[in-house]
Amino acid sequence: MSRVLLVFGVALFGLMAGALFMAGRIAAVKKEPAAAGQPQFETMEAPALEANSHPSFSLMGLDGEMHDFDEFDGRHRLLNFWATWCAPCRREIPLLKEFQAEQGDDGILVIGIAVDIMEEVREYAEAAEFNYPILVGEMDAMAVAEQSGLQFHAMPFTMIVSANGEFLNAHFGELHRPDLDKVSDVLARLDAGEIDTDTAREALDL
Repeated sequence: MSRVLLVFGVALFGLMAGALFMAGRIAAVKKEPAAAGQPQFETMEAPALEANSHPSFSLMGLDGEMHDFDEFDGRHRLLNFWATWCAPCRREIPLLKEFQAEQGDDGILVIGIAVDIMEEVREYAEAAEFNYPILVGEMDAMAVAEQSGLQFHAMPFTMIVSANGEFLNAHFGELHRPDLDKVSDVLARLDAGEIDTDTAREALDL
């Protein structure tokens, strides 16, 4: 009889532990409403970025060379974190290419940061025909985001960095045309001196 009670107790403990784990997970995740016929994706609430935070990192490009983030100074940058196996990441790439073609001459540069392995990214890039730089890393790529206190558990997400290298804000989830239009408008106003960096950071809360 005591052995039966012991087995029952262990099973009950396992069920309670599982329930507590799932409750904590649900509390941490925000579900975005999906359009009819579209799958839902989990997106995390974007934490506040540290003020005056400037990224500093080196990652390998598709050319096999290491590239420092400083190489792209002097231009506003969208750091788009993606992976070849991420469906919404792949879906937003044509929009990012279109945005780069439109805004490249106005001082905005998209930089794709693949949280993936080089072989997969190179193969995918042959068909994607990117018109913006692609840097590749796995844990190193995630560490780039964590420099500013960001911890992400889903992709895609995009960080917006000013021309002087300061993090402005971040967007978790797939980008859409209105998001990019807002980014270009805010950055244009920042360049024109109509708003300061703090105002731009607030306005870029997409």
